[in-house]
Amino acid sequence: MIFELDEEHRLLRDTVRSWAAAEVGPIAADIDRDDEFPMHLWRQLGSLGLLGITVPVDDGGSGADLLAGVLAIEAIARHSASVALSYGAHANLCVNNIAVNGTPAQRERFLPPLISGAAIGALALTEPDAGSDAVGIRMTARRDGDDYVLNGSKMFITNGPIASTFIVYAKTNPAAGSRGISAFLVERDAPGFRVVRKLRKLGHRGSPTGELLFEDCRIPAANLLGREDEGVAVMMSGLDSERAFLAGEPLGIAQACLEESVAYAARRKQFGQAIGQFQLVQAMLADMYTQIEAARWLVYRTADLAWHAQQETAAGRPLRVSKEAAAAILFSAEMSTRVALQAVQIFGGAGYMEETPVSRYLRDAKLLEIGAGTSEIRRLLIARNLLREVGLDVG
Repeated sequence: MIFELDEEHRLLRDTVRSWAAAEVGPIAADIDRDDEFPMHLWRQLGSLGLLGITVPVDDGGSGADLLAGVLAIEAIARHSASVALSYGAHANLCVNNIAVNGTPAQRERFLPPLISGAAIGALALTEPDAGSDAVGIRMTARRDGDDYVLNGSKMFITNGPIASTFIVYAKTNPAAGSRGISAFLVERDAPGFRVVRKLRKLGHRGSPTGELLFEDCRIPAANLLGREDEGVAVMMSGLDSERAFLAGEPLGIAQACLEESVAYAARRKQFGQAIGQFQLVQAMLADMYTQIEAARWLVYRTADLAWHAQQETAAGRPLRVSKEAAAAILFSAEMSTRVALQAVQIFGGAGYMEETPVSRYLRDAKLLEIGAGTSEIRRLLIARNLLREVGLDVG
């Protein structure tokens, strides 16, 4: 079996790489320092066809697969993890979710501005007391005539301060637990909705994260995404896709670490020679390269599997890839942090300074072990799937 990208995927990868190098790279340090999202890039992402990359052509998207999305987020993250994270939250968590689960009327209404870059999307699931325990959300939604009324709050929402379209999860039947959750499309101007604050983060500065509040927030009943009380199916299939998609971001961070480290090892001199002459530095570079390559092909393969699962599910044959998606982002994220730490070590004292990019890469890398399910939750998902496959009831 030959593990190579086809011509279409290579062309997309190279196009995004060139764009990111020209448009994102020169301002990446400024984005991090100022903690401001570069809004002018959003329309450019739309023009490149990236904001609706996995949306079918009939719905105005690019009609590409999940691997294409992974290649795009990896190429962007090579220069700015912040731009990559906001891109992923929009293109996968929000736009792809609407494309997969939305009615024809919802797709016609919400997708065009999201795909063009006229609007920004977000997914609002996490709450102050419900993070890893996603089905433990407390936010409620009750039917009132032709509307739903939402009450509650959401926390740590990527793109929250700037998004105009949100996918929001709430309990429509709290007594039913996980069987009483529904998903909704909420617009920023909905009465009763407001952004409480923009949160300050250790890394991914420039990708705005916010706290949201819903106080008797009234939305049309037509904004129900999927069926009432069946939001967990939307949530779980979305999480599989999210993990497979976002696993591409740590690849980009780690690749940047390697490239910066190789260049630094060749030019930095100690004891009269380049530090790249030292075998211990060579060993670190070799380990970095090997870990990245191992992660890259795991992530690429998983993207292909997750895309196949999404198509099967859409055809009425539900197929889950929870184990595979969790494994891909678990390995890729932890690899990225290890590689970033090695990069800082190679840079030495300079690597600990904000003037060098590797310190930013390290701060950015850590988030990928926390968001989209922590490393601990990912390990539980993998292990429980393995044990269920041999008939053990693990809950």
